[in-house]
Amino acid sequence: MTDIVAAVEIPDTEAVAEATAFLRETTGPLVFHHSRRVFLFGSLHARELGLQPDPELLYVSAMFHDVGLSAPFSDVRQRFELDGADHARRFLLDRGFPEDAAEAVWTAIALHTTPGIPGRMGPETAATNYGVLTDAIGWGLDRLDGGQVEEIVAAHPRGEFKKEFLQEFVRGLRYRPDTTYGTVNSDVLEHFVPGFRRTSMVERVVDAPWPS
Repeated sequence: MTDIVAAVEIPDTEAVAEATAFLRETTGPLVFHHSRRVFLFGSLHARELGLQPDPELLYVSAMFHDVGLSAPFSDVRQRFELDGADHARRFLLDRGFPEDAAEAVWTAIALHTTPGIPGRMGPETAATNYGVLTDAIGWGLDRLDGGQVEEIVAAHPRGEFKKEFLQEFVRGLRYRPDTTYGTVNSDVLEHFVPGFRRTSMVERVVDAPWPS
């Protein structure tokens, strides 16, 4: 039976089924539902913008994009995005996907928290980032059909997302704080522009146009 949410079809492939099962087994409802919403929102934005990501690769990117927070896959301390990207690439290569497909997913996950760059890259990278931005901070929410947004949230409830999502980051990163180092741009502005203060990720999530 075809799974369709908000006019977006979930790809009916073995890799998609295994990625879904993996998320259910290794993460809680928060990350699972968030990841599915990222795929759905990313797909809607791609459709609106005329992008054509491979639906299967976009799904795997969305499902693995936050797994590094709760289940690190490397024996070195690295950014959680890289943990998830490395594991997703191995997941695909082990299932016979070509290197370029695995690389597209790796890039989408590795860059999903990097401002400004993903939208200039391949469709899987751009769509993953757009889905993340919409679900986390409400980016582009006003451009989506309200009925489709309601259908997505009904299928994958947000619950107390703002509070629980931020706590997920705290739990996943507190033992490796050095990996959270940001860009040099804020360092320059904080040093040279009197009174400059960058808006934190916490503030953007808390102030997002979501009720919860």
